[in-house]
Amino acid sequence: MTDRSPQEAHALPSRISLLIIGGGPAGLAAAVAAWDAGCHDLLIVERDDELGGILNQCIHNGFGLHRFKEELTGPEYAGRYIEMVRERGIPYLCSAMVLEINMRREVTLISPETGLSQIRAGAVILAMGCRERPRGALGTPGTRCAGIMTTGTAQRLTNLEGYLPGRRVVILGSGDIGLIMARRMTFEGAKVLACVEIMPYSSGLTRNVVQCLQDFNIPLMLNHTVIDIHGRERLEGVTIAAVNPDTRQPLPETAQRIDCDTLLLSVGLIPENELSRMAGVPLSPGTRGPIVDQSLATEVPGIFACGNVLHVHDLVDEVSEESARAGRAAVEWLARMKRPAAAAETVTVPVREGRGVRGLVPQYLQLTDRASFSPDETWPITFRPDDVYRGGVVLIRADGKLIQRRKTRIMTPGEMVVERLKAADLPAGPIRELTVEVEGVPQHA
Repeated sequence: MTDRSPQEAHALPSRISLLIIGGGPAGLAAAVAAWDAGCHDLLIVERDDELGGILNQCIHNGFGLHRFKEELTGPEYAGRYIEMVRERGIPYLCSAMVLEINMRREVTLISPETGLSQIRAGAVILAMGCRERPRGALGTPGTRCAGIMTTGTAQRLTNLEGYLPGRRVVILGSGDIGLIMARRMTFEGAKVLACVEIMPYSSGLTRNVVQCLQDFNIPLMLNHTVIDIHGRERLEGVTIAAVNPDTRQPLPETAQRIDCDTLLLSVGLIPENELSRMAGVPLSPGTRGPIVDQSLATEVPGIFACGNVLHVHDLVDEVSEESARAGRAAVEWLARMKRPAAAAETVTVPVREGRGVRGLVPQYLQLTDRASFSPDETWPITFRPDDVYRGGVVLIRADGKLIQRRKTRIMTPGEMVVERLKAADLPAGPIRELTVEVEGVPQHA
């Protein structure tokens, strides 16, 4: 049944202060924060039949430990935010697809309830989430038989539709969804034969490697990949091989066949940025998401981005925190547009990726009057290390001068690093650039 909101009983307004595209965890958190900040003229648009996004099919626990200080399943976590939305009376429209958006924040959308509509928004928050990389992006040779699907598809079939995708399963890639589905398929009676990862380390959280693979004696084959697929109507097996650790090219002499009827792909997530491009939002090659400043504002005035459409997160708790910042920032931007003031000089300071750092967010800071910063104000800076570092140190420099240093126990590419840059640590004079780098010896150098 379609999840209904009071908004669906009426024609959509032609103008609105804040439009949030996406009703998953990012969009919900942004909407709640914006409402609490004083913006009550807003609308959430969600293309699925109900709010909650990908959390609706994530029935495992482990959510909410940071945000709610308790362990929840995905639907329970989403339910907390959906209840917040309904308690506040925040309007939302489900089964609605945004077709177009431009730099003037003019949005065209369509839904069964309201038909084709056009809305001019004062501000827009992009919260469309991400999608899985499919087989076509891998270039793996072999037949196009049944039994090959992404782990997210298998998760939906198993958890929401009640189907078991297969009995003998190989998982290519070790992203978090793949690790979780290894355990889930085992619970359902399937035999997970191997989790095959081309890199020398897992791309998922360490806790998922332990709880989903090691606890069930499922082998994790690092530095391996699938080099052939066998079967006509249905998958009959795959050939895997070790890869050269330097070139990542398969070593034919190590090839071995594994008989299986299902191959699940857990080979990365891609932010859903087709609408971002349409709106003229510049994207970062490192994150594949929008380029943003510390307030999560993109380079198109009035358009903000948060959640997995900005960069792929590990924890939904971090998505909620980030998205709440985007909601408050959008409200502040709307307030500034309503009260013209003397133009303050704003300095744009690029934030650069240094040694050992990739996928840095934000990509620049917008600095105005330094005296306006609270002494304890902090800005989250997130990235992923390019390798495994034990006892590494995260350094932040301003024009080469060290302003922040933090030692870590372990950093892995599968876990996002969150640094808190203190505004008070910024030097008083002009700043040309900030650099974030990792100091230490990479484990697989």
